[in-house]
Amino acid sequence: MRRKSKSTTGSIALDRRSKIWQFFWWEDGKHKSRSLGRHQTKTAAWEAAQILRGELRTATQQMKTNLRLPTVALLVDSYRAEKMPTRYSTRRSYEVWIRLYVLPRWGAGLITDVQARPVELWLGSLTLAPKSKAEIRALLRRLWDFAMWSGSVPVGRNPMELVTVRGASKRTKQPRSLTVEEFRQFVVRLREPFGTVALLCVSLGLRISECLALRWSDVDWLNCKLLVERGIVTGRVGDVKTAGSRKALPLAPEIVATLQAWKSVTQFADPTDWIFASPVQLGRLPWSYPRTWRVFRDVAIAAGLGAFGTHTLRHTYRSWLDAGGTSLAVQQKLMRHADIRTTMNVYGDVVTDEMTVASGKVARLAVNSTGGGMEHISTD
Repeated sequence: MRRKSKSTTGSIALDRRSKIWQFFWWEDGKHKSRSLGRHQTKTAAWEAAQILRGELRTATQQMKTNLRLPTVALLVDSYRAEKMPTRYSTRRSYEVWIRLYVLPRWGAGLITDVQARPVELWLGSLTLAPKSKAEIRALLRRLWDFAMWSGSVPVGRNPMELVTVRGASKRTKQPRSLTVEEFRQFVVRLREPFGTVALLCVSLGLRISECLALRWSDVDWLNCKLLVERGIVTGRVGDVKTAGSRKALPLAPEIVATLQAWKSVTQFADPTDWIFASPVQLGRLPWSYPRTWRVFRDVAIAAGLGAFGTHTLRHTYRSWLDAGGTSLAVQQKLMRHADIRTTMNVYGDVVTDEMTVASGKVARLAVNSTGGGMEHISTD
């Protein structure tokens, strides 16, 4: 026989045989019960029931909240549609991290499951370079920001700010720069238009995506300027990497002469044509990065220099600027780096004449290393 005590928040009853108190309540139209254990008095049993009732209410609210939260996979779909960067190369790299790492590990869970400790342990288990791990962490941080922006979770501190990636700011491989003699050995073996590509990259510090995306209309022959305003990645033309990368760069007379020489022999010389148009593509697209990279690699190996990438020429440009005594402020503008806080704020602005002189020094080093000019070899 049971003795019951009722309340609007539930009731308790004592089983006289077992001496165990039971808690009864209604939830969503269903009668539920839970054992409270043994207690000496009804008051003690009732206090235990209220504690249990509070815990159950909290758990129910959390469950309902979780039902409203999107999974990481659904959140990623919304992020793609609303906040994913539109620049092709950036979007492409994000998609790689999402497809290979984020969705396989976190896609089925809630964004609230993506917390600092499990993420840091997971990143530590990946066989990736620290820089790659840092990029995945940054992507998860953006997903958390998007979840707060979209109202999926309350606005608060982003837990990814607590995740540490050791060695993220250190290079695992030291960038390589060529000496003047090494560049000479390399460039004289390149057939056209790849010799001119290399000369432009090392003389102006161009990224390969920027160099291949140049049109003849970008050359200001009268004022000896080159306008850099686009890049091309896997055949897709887009903006340059940063707003600071879009600039008119000074062209040394030697570089102007080299461009004029290439323009006189190429079959694609109209203002709207690509400077390095691919005959294979009938001029509709420039030479591709993979083809250019393979040509550079093969020629570098043949010259006994060992394989290196196209970005080596940008590093070489920087090292030659430094060797020529160019101030860091001028280097900042010529390299067109986006973050100017550590350079321009400390060393101040520079005038265009200084940029022209500094860039001309590097161009003369590059051109003189070829023996006074580029020998144009047919692309056929």
